[in-house]
Parts: sequence; structure tokens; C-alpha cells
Amino acid sequence: MEIILVFFFSYLGGSIPFGLILTKSFSKHDLKKTGSGNIGATNVFRTGNKYLAILTLVLDVTKGYFVVIITQNYFPELVYLSCLLVFLGHVFPIWLKFKGGKGVATYLGVLFALSYQLSFLFIFTWILVFLIFRYSSLSSLFSSLTIFVVSLIRETVSPFLSIKIETFSSSFILFIFFVLIMFTHKKNIHNLKNKNEPKIKL
Repeated sequence: MEIILVFFFSYLGGSIPFGLILTKSFSKHDLKKTGSGNIGATNVFRTGNKYLAILTLVLDVTKGYFVVIITQNYFPELVYLSCLLVFLGHVFPIWLKFKGGKGVATYLGVLFALSYQLSFLFIFTWILVFLIFRYSSLSSLFSSLTIFVVSLIRETVSPFLSIKIETFSSSFILFIFFVLIMFTHKKNIHNLKNKNEPKIKL
């Protein structure tokens, strides 16, 4: 019964399409017909409304964070399942025929619930890569890879150095997230290879 509850709570929480709701409520743009057509903050930014994009980002991060926090408090043994389901809910929302966003903001919310250290490392890496290259997709891919590599190194080295890790550091679950983010960015990866990925202009 608990696993069913966590399944529906996490998936449905992640499937709330904040970007689509906000653009439909406060602008005349159809987000599904704008830019990449996904419901994330980057595509909301392409509508020209920076404030809605920022709000979408915050809400997508928040839903990932609170879903995992609630699961941690009440069903800690199912927290990994909850992490994956809230992400998949955003990427494959049942309300939008399973065509959602790319999941990066929701992934960041999950990270915040699991480890503040890894969260801030993700943000720092994302900003650094973005300032250099101006590609949101490249920043997301590189940042998620960095999180996986750092967590893997930390888990591998800590037993030999007798370091006690207080925060969550599961390289396996973070590897799964990296693979999923690569999957949601497969078109962007193709565009980057062909040098026709659109840059973000601030």
C-alpha cells in the first residue's frame, strides 16, 4: 500500500506542468508551439517573459524538493523510488500525453532534498558552463555529469580515508539521473554536434 501511495504521490506531484499553466494564465503564447515545445523554464524564457521563466524554474525545483522531503519523512525506505518518479512525472506527464519537460529543474529540486553540497555544486557548474558557452542544454548535461562523477569519487575515496559522509551520495541513482537527462536532451545533443543548437541570449 505504501509503495502505491508513494508512486502516485511522486508521479502526480512531478507531473504538474507549471510552465504551461503560467504561460496560459499570464501570456498569449502556446508553450507547446514555442521553441522546443517542452514545458520547462528554458522554453518559457523563449516566450520573452523572464519573470515567468524564473517562476517556472522555482516551482519546478520546489515540486521536486517537497515531494522527496515528504517521502523522506514518512516513507524513507522508498525515497529513491520517489526521486525517480517525481522526475519521470515531469518528463512524461499523463495530462500532456506524456510529453513534458527535460527535467533539469525538478532534478535540482531532488538534489536539494538529498544533498545541499551537490545542489550548490550543480548550480555553480551550470552557471560556469553557461557563461562560457551560452547553451542551456550543454550546461545541464555537463552539470549532471559532474554531480555523478563527484559522488562516485566521494563514495570511492571516503572508506579509505575514513570520511563520514552525512549527506546523501548514491552514485548509482545519480548515474540513472544523468542517463535520463541525456535521454531528454538527445535532440539538443544532436544539435550541438551539428552546431545548430540555439544559444540563450540574456
